[in-house]
Amino acid sequence: MMKPLPVRLGDLSVGFVQSLADAVRSCGHDPAPLLDQFGLDPARLAQPLARLSIPRYMRLGHAAIMLTGEPALGLRMGQLSRLGQVGLAGVTAAQAPTVREAARTLIRFEPLYGSNYRGQSSLHEDAQGAWLRFYSISPYNAYNRFVVDSIIAGWLQHLSAVAARPLSCEQIDIEFSEPDYAQRYGELDSAMIHFRAETNQLRLNHATLDLRNPQHCPSTWAYLLQLCERELEQMTRTRSLRERITQLLGPLLNGGREPDLEEVAARLKLPTWTLRRKLAEEGTQFRAILNDTRRDLAMTYIRDTELAFGEIAYLLGFASAEAFQRAFKRWNAQTPGEYRRRQRQTA
Repeated sequence: MMKPLPVRLGDLSVGFVQSLADAVRSCGHDPAPLLDQFGLDPARLAQPLARLSIPRYMRLGHAAIMLTGEPALGLRMGQLSRLGQVGLAGVTAAQAPTVREAARTLIRFEPLYGSNYRGQSSLHEDAQGAWLRFYSISPYNAYNRFVVDSIIAGWLQHLSAVAARPLSCEQIDIEFSEPDYAQRYGELDSAMIHFRAETNQLRLNHATLDLRNPQHCPSTWAYLLQLCERELEQMTRTRSLRERITQLLGPLLNGGREPDLEEVAARLKLPTWTLRRKLAEEGTQFRAILNDTRRDLAMTYIRDTELAFGEIAYLLGFASAEAFQRAFKRWNAQTPGEYRRRQRQTA
């Protein structure tokens, strides 16, 4: 049987570290020792296409918050961020003709600067405007709230740069409960801010979306779009049906339910029997891929996050924490607790 591919929670461009360093510096601290501690020296940060794993980024952000004593560091990061730090997608968005096209560009080409195995950002346009939605790993804690803050504030900063004027949004929704630093969200120009929402998102009306970019150059914009499309095609090219299914399973695993063969076949636009036959030709079965994906994600969550085992069970679609514990011991001949302790001892 084909060896399963390693599963990671995701990664992002080291360009995001630049805004974190700027935020630390704005709090009166030198970020260099902290970055060195995480192996992010100037040479590493200057490497083309260099990426940082999401768990490592969350630990870095938490360490920066501890260093500065600033729980709202994520908001400051977003406010100090620049489109060039988002790589080719950001440079392209900076040449968009309107705020609307810039938002579309940042969302469509998100894989060029960040990937989350469990979900991705999205743009939902309607007759009155649009929602920009950001997916984040939950449940929330001191390690991941700053990520949501930095993205939401960063979107406002980036789109304001395109319009060459500060933008206001009609509404901001945040999934986690109101934090101790809730008053700091007043720094974001929004009519309403809601906590404990169903998703992380901000709302822009048509007047804002239609604002023109005074720096827009049509020929440069067209050329940069071509480069982005080429890079995206190369990045998302798959080698096997197994890989395509593994990528599909990440967002589908959640909340005490597991996806079945019929659901995955429908998303692949294949008859169930055809999918079963093609997998057999590759020497595998859907159940084997599902188990391998769950196992690899479980090991990653236990090793790289602070999530409780019950929370991991929920994220992986198990009906209960007990069912997850049994499955993990069957996969690895040890309990999740034993695995986490051994990983921490050798880290």
